[in-house]
Amino acid sequence: MRMPVKHSGSFASRVFAVLLVAALVVGAMTAALLVVDKQQATRTEAESLTRALAQSLAVSPAVINALADGDSTVASAALQPYTQDVLKKSTLDFVTIMTPDGVRVTHPRPEQLGEQYIGTIPASPQSLTEEFAGTLGPSVRTISPVIGADGATVGWVSAGVTIESIGVSLARRLPAALGIAAIVVAAVALGAVFARRFTRHLTGDLPPGRVRDAVSSYESVRTLGEALRAQTHEHGNRMHTAIALLELGRTSDAIEILAETSAQSQSLVDQVTSRRDGDPTIGALLLGKASQAKERGIDWRTSIDPEAPNTALPPVDSVSVLGNLIDNALDAASGSLDHWVHVRICAAPDGWVELSISDSGAGIVPELRTKVFDHGFSTKPVGAEGRGVGLALVRSIVTGAGGSITVTEQPTTFRVLLPGAPKSKEQR
Repeated sequence: MRMPVKHSGSFASRVFAVLLVAALVVGAMTAALLVVDKQQATRTEAESLTRALAQSLAVSPAVINALADGDSTVASAALQPYTQDVLKKSTLDFVTIMTPDGVRVTHPRPEQLGEQYIGTIPASPQSLTEEFAGTLGPSVRTISPVIGADGATVGWVSAGVTIESIGVSLARRLPAALGIAAIVVAAVALGAVFARRFTRHLTGDLPPGRVRDAVSSYESVRTLGEALRAQTHEHGNRMHTAIALLELGRTSDAIEILAETSAQSQSLVDQVTSRRDGDPTIGALLLGKASQAKERGIDWRTSIDPEAPNTALPPVDSVSVLGNLIDNALDAASGSLDHWVHVRICAAPDGWVELSISDSGAGIVPELRTKVFDHGFSTKPVGAEGRGVGLALVRSIVTGAGGSITVTEQPTTFRVLLPGAPKSKEQR
C-alpha cells in the first residue's frame, strides 16, 4: 500500500523562506561590505590628516626657527606648548618634533623628551606615511622633513593617530552602515512577503510537488490540444476536398484521397494498438502530432515496439514528457533542409521503456547541451510560448520517476529511459 506523502509546506511558503534567507544573506553581505568600506575610509582619512598636518608643521616658521639653532633644550621650550595647542585643536594623538638624528624635542608625554624617535626616518628628506608601534601603541603616522633657510634638513615632524582612535572613529560610523544593511534586509523581506502573497494567489496552499503536477497538467492539455487541433484541421481539409471532388463527379479521386487518409492514420493506429500495454492517451497524442507534422510539411516517422511496456508515469506526465520533446523536435526540423522527425518507443532491459525523439534540425552546440534543461533557458526566439519551461519540466518529471534523459547529436536525439509500469495480476 502506498503511504501518503507528507509535505513540509506550501509552495508559497517555500518561496517566502528562500527569499527571506536571501534577504538575510544580502543584508549580511551589505553590512560586511559597508564595514570594510568604512574601515578603509577611516584609515584613508587618518593617513590624509597626518600627512597634511605633518607637512604643514614642517614648513611653519615657528618650527623652522626653533630647530635652526640646533639647541634641543631651547627648541623643546618653544615647541612643546605649540604642539600641545595643535593637539587640542585637532584629532591627532601625537605630534613629535625631533632633531635631524631623531632626538625628540616634543612629545605628548614630557618624560619622553630627549629620547630617540621610534619609527622610520627616511634616508632622504621626503615625507613617509606608515603604521608603526611607538610609545602610544600602534599608530598611523607621517614624518616630514623640516628644511632650513640654507636648504639643509634641520629636523623632522611626525604626526600620528593611534589605531585605537581609528577604531573609535570607525565604531561611530558603524550604526549608519548597520542601519543601511537593516533597510536592505527589510526591503527584501517586504518583497518576500509580497512574493508569497502573489505566489499564494496563483498556487494557493499547494505544495511544490502539486504545483509541478499542475504545470505538467497544463503542458499536457496544451500539447494534446494542439495535436488534436492539427488532426481535426487536416481531416477537415481532406473531407472538404473529397466532397468537392464528389460534387464535380470525380468519384475515383475522392475515394483515392479518403483511402490515402485512412491508410496513413491506420498505419500509426496499428503500431499504437499492437502494444500489449499501450496507453491510449499516448496513442491519441501521436496521431495528433502526426497530423501536426504533416500540416507543417515535416516527414513523420514512428517506430513502436509491440513489446514495449507502458511507463510508470501517469498519463498526464507521459503526455507532458513526450509532447514537449516532440514539439521541440518539430520546431527544430521545420528550420532544416531535410524536414523529418522520428519517434521511437521500445523495450529496454529490466522491464524499462525507452523513448527517443530524433529530428533533422541543426542540433545543439556542445556548450549548451547541459543548459537546455535549465529552467528559463531556451534557444527559441524571445516570446515563444512556454519559453524555458518545457525541457526543465520534462527533466523534473523523468528524474522524479527515477528515470534519465540524455541528448546526443547526428542526428539530434533526446533519449528518455523510464521504469515500466508494474504488471497487473491478469498480465502476470
